[in-house]
Amino acid sequence: MRVGVHTSISGGLANAAHRAHEIGCDSLQIFSANPRGWHESQPSAEGCRKFCEARASYKLLPLAIHANYLINLAAADPVVRIPSIAGFRRELQRAVSFHAEYVLLHPGSAKNGSRSSAVKRFAQSLLKAAKGLQLDGLTVLIENTAGQGSLLGATFEELAKILTGIQQEVPAGVCIDTAHSFAAGYAIHTPRGLGETVRQLDATVGLRNVRLIHANDSKAAFASHVDRHHHIGKGWIGLEGFRRIVRHPKLRAIPFICETPVDKPDDDRRNVEMMRRLAGSGKRQASRWARGSGQEGIGKV
Repeated sequence: MRVGVHTSISGGLANAAHRAHEIGCDSLQIFSANPRGWHESQPSAEGCRKFCEARASYKLLPLAIHANYLINLAAADPVVRIPSIAGFRRELQRAVSFHAEYVLLHPGSAKNGSRSSAVKRFAQSLLKAAKGLQLDGLTVLIENTAGQGSLLGATFEELAKILTGIQQEVPAGVCIDTAHSFAAGYAIHTPRGLGETVRQLDATVGLRNVRLIHANDSKAAFASHVDRHHHIGKGWIGLEGFRRIVRHPKLRAIPFICETPVDKPDDDRRNVEMMRRLAGSGKRQASRWARGSGQEGIGKV
């Protein structure tokens, strides 16, 4: 199992790779710039080179770039949609310069319009953003959502429609978030519910298109449509729920990325450790990390 965390790029791009390696990751996710503003600084060629060298030396694979939260390619309002298209194009360009495998984004909102029209606008906007770019192995991943308000992509059926609209033009797949799936009403916390969820996912999106899993427990209740991430095993999905997820024969080969909170120092390390313990891999190394952080008793497994 390959597991990583969303890692900060503060202090320089290469620091993200160093941090990921230090806490035991073998994959990672980053923001390529400020995720909550349109005026982002562009990385230098030297910064990109150092990051790529560090990542290669640690064998961190895959690298996922999470797109700016402000991007809404499905927006009916051109005041929102036009800067979203330009912003996502910059995300693609930076991801190519980082030699990333994936750039992922949320499908946006159908506010003030029909969902079917919003799905079409999303595809049109994404293809416009990617027009003329050489993606050099980069794949666009669409992330499922909890379905709060008018957000698109809470059902696998709608996610499949979104994917179909772009897949013939650009390399594309999906990222499935466990907390979002749970909050959207997929009962992944029970043995029967997980089996049915995987069956539905394969019948709609296709498991071959699931390239990444965001491993997040949920502070929000089942089918609440509220997006609130929690530490692995500490939320409503729970330890046994995650044990089944990471050991599921159709999921365990997919890379997992934790987007869990950092409430205390070393929380990222503990969440990576927990994922490995639940998967039954790297136990000796996980025990060493636990002793070093003073967290030997975290989450009895």
